[in-house]
Amino acid sequence: MSPIPWTKTIAVALTGASGARYGLRLIDCLLAAGVRVYLLVSQAGQVVLKMETELDVPSRPAEAESFLADHFNAQPGQLRVFGRQEWTAPVASGSNPPNAMVICPCTAGTLGRIAAGLSGSLIERAADVALKERRKLILVIRETPFTTIHLENMLRLAQAGAVIMPASPGFYRNPTRLDDIVDFMVARILDHLEIPHELMDRWGSLDPAKPH
Repeated sequence: MSPIPWTKTIAVALTGASGARYGLRLIDCLLAAGVRVYLLVSQAGQVVLKMETELDVPSRPAEAESFLADHFNAQPGQLRVFGRQEWTAPVASGSNPPNAMVICPCTAGTLGRIAAGLSGSLIERAADVALKERRKLILVIRETPFTTIHLENMLRLAQAGAVIMPASPGFYRNPTRLDDIVDFMVARILDHLEIPHELMDRWGSLDPAKPH
């Protein structure tokens, strides 16, 4: 059987910041769009997943991969989960980088280590590879308020080519559900990844005289 020609391969990393729902919804939308997803989860990200969602994802990568592939109804081989120190993973080398990488949510600590060029985990190494190979790197920062150090790290990474996208959902669509707020941010991420979606109306398509 020939391999399925995925439209793109996107690496998604979940770290220990609040906002695990953003990451899960992003994965769901990417898989539905026919994208192959390489998933990386930090130790703190594993804790936050359990705190903020109803998913009790197994710690072992192989078990997590099977669990999440079933949860998202992914095609065989479409969702891959790699260990935190799995240096043989494709994302660890510039010879086989994904088309793009999104860290969602991204902690201030992860931001700082990437800005410093440190690669103590597969997430940091994958981000370093994305930058050096000129692939899109999107950091969905979930922290408030920002210190001068946070802002300097964001500036440094923006100058290196990363997209800094704080989790700052808009409210002009008058969201009535938590899912509406989550979808707003995920829609902006998908736009930057050039992945088609119908999560929200485009600005200018709204009728200001009608509630939405």
